[in-house]
Formats: sequence, structure tokens, C-alpha cells
Amino acid sequence: MGRARFSTPPLFQSKLLCFSLIYLFFSLYLALHFTFSTTTKCIFRSSPFDPLQSPLFSYPSTYGEHKHAIPTTRSSCDSPVFFSDYLDVVKEMQQILENSTSLGAGSLRYMQGNAESFGGNLSFQKRISYFDHSEDRPEIPCGFFRDFPISGSDRIAMEKCDGIVVASAIFNDHDKIRQPRGLGSQTLDYVCFFMFVDDVTLKTLHFHKMTSRESEEHKIGAWRVVKVSSEHLYENAAMNGVIPKYLVHRLFPNSKYSMWIDAKLQLVIDPLLLIHSLLVKENVDMAVSRHPYFVHTMEEAMATGRWNKWWDVNGLKVQIETYCDNGLEPWSPNKPYPTDVPDSALILRKHSAASNHFSCLMFNELEAFNPRDQLPFAFVRDKMNPKLNINMFVVEVFEQVVIEYRHNLKQGGARVGPKVNMATSDWLDNGSWSKCEGYLLRMWGESHG
Repeated sequence: MGRARFSTPPLFQSKLLCFSLIYLFFSLYLALHFTFSTTTKCIFRSSPFDPLQSPLFSYPSTYGEHKHAIPTTRSSCDSPVFFSDYLDVVKEMQQILENSTSLGAGSLRYMQGNAESFGGNLSFQKRISYFDHSEDRPEIPCGFFRDFPISGSDRIAMEKCDGIVVASAIFNDHDKIRQPRGLGSQTLDYVCFFMFVDDVTLKTLHFHKMTSRESEEHKIGAWRVVKVSSEHLYENAAMNGVIPKYLVHRLFPNSKYSMWIDAKLQLVIDPLLLIHSLLVKENVDMAVSRHPYFVHTMEEAMATGRWNKWWDVNGLKVQIETYCDNGLEPWSPNKPYPTDVPDSALILRKHSAASNHFSCLMFNELEAFNPRDQLPFAFVRDKMNPKLNINMFVVEVFEQVVIEYRHNLKQGGARVGPKVNMATSDWLDNGSWSKCEGYLLRMWGESHG
């Protein structure tokens, strides 16, 4: 008798079928893994098969757009963000954009006029008088007391952006232009990308042959590059960047939503998914990350002086004491917000009346004092009326949706302001803050006695 012969079952005779089954089981494993381990990730995409946009730009090797990335170390997350299916989001956002004309922002009217500074250089008492706003109030100051020096073609393109705008800025060649990753196949039909640059930055782009010297219009991948003649604005490059950061609703008067992203960041999640999850589903006017270390405005102010983030340390003291003298309170669990200090490198906004009002008030404070926008944030947010509905999401979400890079390395440092004056130990001494004594006592949990 011969040996019994065993043949391979027909089910496993097809290599294609075998590979398909392996792929299916692997996909199911990944789906179950991410479903039941959301504490290890701060974002969750419901479908790994969303149609993605092909690469939009090929950079010259000399430009080095991906050098000096900053690694992140956080691996856990208490508040993960859940994304709906991309095509469902596109459909919903399309309906929202078509059915909303002004999102309630029409109740705001902006002050017109001419002044020596772009923001009007208003006194504190004048600025604070506009914190309380109602529909029968007169116009509010919101920049543009001098012309914003851009070309006519760029201005027309900005007015045509009637959906969602993603804005950023590079002045004094401080950062690289980086392409957004993970864009869906239909995103560019609803989202405009605008990068504001000055002459120094544009010169670098010309040098690397990424833009043409002969053309007035510039496009680098997803980004439309807008040249701003910064010699007609502020001497400080960082303050020029504040204009598109906080007056985006005025630069793009027909847009319904916006996302500001610092140029040190590269977006790796589709903006439609982010706006839908962090704004629309949360039913808020604005979304911004919490600061990774600080919860009190005073902590940020002292760090700003200690680490030379702003040159005028006496001006910092005047600013914070002005806020203390006019009702700034330290953060406490009684506040309806998880922190007083944001990481404002990424800001998502619905262009509602409350959001636009907040942006105008913030810009006025930044022009009056300095462009460090974490410092007036809590004062404006807590004192303005009507109140702003804001989603201050955890920093782990921020680190999942963007990649952060170091600024361009330059000999002598990046010139974003006047020469740095070192903070003195006397300035950092809590006892020197006479008008903030009550704030400091409450911040450290002490009583007045």
C-alpha cells in the first residue's frame, strides 16, 4: 500500500486569496487595537482608507525644510479626539459652509480712520471700553488704521476664499515653508492655504528657485505666498506676524472658519477633520491647545522675562500689573476653563461675532504691549462680554496633529526684536510685584490673613 497523500485545501491554493486574508486579519487587529487602547493615542481616525492628496511640491535638497524636528515624548492621553469619516466630514462641512453666510459675525462693525500705527495706538482705558460689546454698540477698533501692504491680486484671492482658510507667516526668514500632510482628495476645494512673507523671506525662496522673480503671484504646493511690505508696518517682525494671526477674519472677510498655524509647525492632519472635530462637534467659537507647563498668566510672564523671550522686561511688568490692577485673577478650578495659558501656535476659529471680537481685543493688547500673546489671553477671555466658547484641548492632541521644528538657525540669533535686556533677579522677585500681591497670594494658595 502506498502512503496516504494529503492535498492542500482549495481555499489556500490561491496566493492572492491568502494575502487578502492576512491583510484582512491584520487590519482587523489594528482596528481593534486602536479602538480599545485610546489612552495611548490622542487622535483616532475612523477610517484608515480616506482618499489622500498626492504630494503637492518637490523641494530642492538645499532648502532643508525637514531639518531640526523637535521630538515629542508624551505617550498617554486623557482626552483623545475622535474623527468622523473623511467623506462624511466633507459632506457636512460643505452643507455648513453653504448654509452659513456670516456665522453671526455681521453684528460687529469695525472702526475706520488713519493713524500712525496699524492698530491705532489706543490707551488702556480706551481699549478696555470695547470689552463689553452688544449689537447696538458703535464700531470697535480692529487694526487697519494703516494700509496692509499687499498686491491687488493677492487681495482679490483672499476675498475669494469663502470657506476655510489656513494661514501662517514667516518674517525675517525665521522659518521654513512646509507642506501640510494627510490632506484628503477634496480638501483643497474647500480650504485655502495662505503664507505671508516679507522681502527677506521671499529673497530666500527666490534663491532656492522655489518662486519666480518675474511673477507677482507665488505658489508653493498648497500655499499661496503673499508678500507683505513690512517696512510699512512694524519694526518688530513678530508683531507683523500678529496681523494675520489675530486679524485673519479681516484679511479674509468671506471665510467662515480659519486655522492659524505657526510656521515652525507642519500640519499632519487634514484641516477639515480638525475643524469638524475640535470646533463643529464641540459647538465652540475657538479651539486652542493648553500650554504644556503653565496654568497661570504670571508663570508665563516670569518665564518670558527669565528666558529672554521679550526684550523689555520692565514693559512686561507694567503689562501684568496693569492687568492685575484691573481684575486679572489667577487660574483656579472655579474658572470654566482648564488653564489660563494657551499654546497659541495652533488656533482654530469659527468666524463668529464672539471669536472676531476676541481677536480684535487681543490684537489691540498685543500692539499696546508686545507680541507675546499668552500674556493678555486670560485677561481678554475673562473680561470680554459676551463670553467666548472655547475648547482648550490637551497638549497631547497638539503633538499628534502637528510636527514642531526649530526656527532657522542664524548667526547671532533670529532678529525678531530689539537687543535683549537680561531680566534681573529683582524683576523676578515676587515681592517687587506690588499691584499683583493679591494675585500671587491666591496663586500660591495663601490667604490675606
